[in-house]
Amino acid sequence: MMRKILVVDDTLNVQVMLRDFLSGQDFEVLEAYDGREALEMLSKDSPDLVLLDIMMPNMDGYQFISQLRRSSGIPVIMITAKQQEADIIKGFDLGADDYITKPLRLRELLVRMRAVLRRAAPQSAQAGAPLVIGDLSLDASRHKVWQGDQLIDLTPLEFQMLEMLMQAAGKVVKRADLAFRLMETGYSGSEATLKIHIRNLRLKLDDDLNQPRYIETVYDVGYRFLQSERNARCT
Repeated sequence: MMRKILVVDDTLNVQVMLRDFLSGQDFEVLEAYDGREALEMLSKDSPDLVLLDIMMPNMDGYQFISQLRRSSGIPVIMITAKQQEADIIKGFDLGADDYITKPLRLRELLVRMRAVLRRAAPQSAQAGAPLVIGDLSLDASRHKVWQGDQLIDLTPLEFQMLEMLMQAAGKVVKRADLAFRLMETGYSGSEATLKIHIRNLRLKLDDDLNQPRYIETVYDVGYRFLQSERNARCT
């Protein structure tokens, strides 16, 4: 089955270049001129990955991903001429999974796409029993996380970070080790970017930084997933 890619870019020659290249790599390509048109397309179709330009008319990439993440965890790779760290972190902060800068290096883009798609794909049913700590349950085989009976919508990157922390519950995972292990599987970004993703994960879990139930910061070292009664919600 062909993977479906939504290209969101207002530059015609970029759309044509990506359509021709990705079609030659056995992807089905959908195209949108701006974020507004892309959201309309998503209401009718379900791509496996979005390639997202930032600077577009009507609705730019930041506005699009902000809207998208309210209801969907579809992987997003930003394609941008913006190379300032603040711009890149803003994209990650809003829920992007990776980024690549213009001018595009198509082979690098393909490698990043395959890595993001691989991480986003549900793991096989033989992945083992769900990880359950307190009221939090992570099922790798179904790529889902529940907090009590509530399903928590995580991006593929957030899911992988949570899985890594839960697997090492009670132990400190160093920031550098966590960032390195993520980069080994294709993620880009610095330790500073990692902090943004940890913050987003905490927000989705409604975790208090000052009195954490789940993810504890070990200052100047890393993070620890807690194994205690604090994992359970008070009733």
